[in-house]
Amino acid sequence: MADSKVARRGRARLRRGRARLRAVALIGIDGSGKTTQAHRLAAGLTAIGLPATYHRNAGGRRFLGRVARRLGRRDAQRLLGRAGLLAAESVLRWLAIAAALLGRRLTGRVAVMDRYSACQYASIRAHGGHRWERLARLGYRVFPRPQVTFLLVVDPVEAYRRIERRGTDHESMRYLVAADRAYRSLPEHPTFVLVDADRPADEVTRQIREHLHSWLGAAPEPARVPVPR
Repeated sequence: MADSKVARRGRARLRRGRARLRAVALIGIDGSGKTTQAHRLAAGLTAIGLPATYHRNAGGRRFLGRVARRLGRRDAQRLLGRAGLLAAESVLRWLAIAAALLGRRLTGRVAVMDRYSACQYASIRAHGGHRWERLARLGYRVFPRPQVTFLLVVDPVEAYRRIERRGTDHESMRYLVAADRAYRSLPEHPTFVLVDADRPADEVTRQIREHLHSWLGAAPEPARVPVPR
């Protein structure tokens, strides 16, 4: 009887722990593996009975870059100007995050965020548009902070190699270094859970899951079976 009560209390702790987890964000420079890990995390949470949905909160920079090249411009910044690009990116990411949070509220599923507001602040800093950061923060402050924000930390050289290998877009080494510094300089940085993303993807996944154990609660221990004497 006592063992059954212990097991029930363990399951209750697990349910309470799960109820607290509403949103998890993965952030970091391009090439850090955010998208891969966000997909894995959403699938992993769902597999253990905690339904989760992947949300790609992109700012549209890649799409705008393709549009720019079709119009004969080298990149999106040449098409819109630095201020125009940062404004467009801020609005598009805001809309994506708003849609993700609305979906979480309607479905009750955990929102696994591939990028969040900190990504926009870092992008603004990396592009030297510091005076626009204050406006972005005013707009993004309506969004709640995720329960956990993972910052995937990767050497810009390794990030550059990964981006070139996938061949779908391009980032300069100069920008990747600036973005890495920007993330480290954010006032929110002390609240991030740092993940060594230079490691193979499976090891990165393990780091993320190990940290989330404290949020999901400990699974109840098996009931002890009396040993005959």
